[in-house]
Amino acid sequence: MSTVRWGMIGCGSVTELKSGPAFYKAPGSALVAVMGRRVEAVRDYAARHGIARYYTDAQALINDPEVDAVYIATPPDSHLEYSLMVAAAGKHCCVEKPMSLNAGQSALMQRTFERAGLHLFVSYYRRSLPRFQQVRDWLQTGRIGELRHLTWTLCKPAAAADTNPANWRTDPAIAGGGYFADLASHGFDLFQYLAGDIVDVAGFTARQAGRYAAEDAVTASWRFASGALGMGAWNFVADRREDRVELIGSHGRICFSVFEDQPIRLEAQAHEVLTVPCHAHIQWHHVLGMNAHIRGEAQHPSLAIEALKTDQILDRVLQRNPVHPESSH
Repeated sequence: MSTVRWGMIGCGSVTELKSGPAFYKAPGSALVAVMGRRVEAVRDYAARHGIARYYTDAQALINDPEVDAVYIATPPDSHLEYSLMVAAAGKHCCVEKPMSLNAGQSALMQRTFERAGLHLFVSYYRRSLPRFQQVRDWLQTGRIGELRHLTWTLCKPAAAADTNPANWRTDPAIAGGGYFADLASHGFDLFQYLAGDIVDVAGFTARQAGRYAAEDAVTASWRFASGALGMGAWNFVADRREDRVELIGSHGRICFSVFEDQPIRLEAQAHEVLTVPCHAHIQWHHVLGMNAHIRGEAQHPSLAIEALKTDQILDRVLQRNPVHPESSH
């Protein structure tokens, strides 16, 4: 197919700028339908973004004969149900991250699409960003020698929005955890893309401020298959914002931010500081890659089989129950 026609389930804030416009602006891509539960909101979204059709029923969107693939832009607690509906309709799918509530659900999703011969992508779009392609190139070409250690510190102060009932990110029943599950999942997926699989991990969690049901502080340490080690500290009731990753090699270091649009730094025999800005629609490269994968032109890096590895890590750190009985589906 020269143009992949997408339908989108969910029209929340992430779809306004980060993802939605990429699906209808990127070459070879079209967003032909959108679904939302509130008719006024979905009608307004469709009108503002120039989308031809809107639905309030997910199955109706999935069954639309002009929809080739479905982007599920809803919180994690609905990813399993919606994705299995998409697979049953014989269509390709992309789900927002994290992939689901736990690795058991994610494994069921991945197996279902694989057995059906369909593609299941996860919106770990940082794998496709040029800034991290550059970091990966520095690592693979040995600019810092052998990777020895990776550290990540991610902090932010407490905010009034943390306890807003509309903020699903601090409700473990909806998000699978708190801000750690929502944000650290991006990092763990990216680190495995850059440095290879994480084969062992352990961690501690706490509710230091006790403002909501989810954890607000996490520490973890892990080991890559290569033998490199890693450690992270995440605190969401801290004094200030901080997002710093340092890759320590045998002959140099690489520093960058996972979320902030900051320069990437190479400290080695030759120092480099590069500013690689992100696209206004940050999922642009991710969407281009999915469409190319569906057309059989290229291999996309953010497939479900890779995203499942991140859910397995989150299960270990958060001590989540990974089991989801396949027999119930």
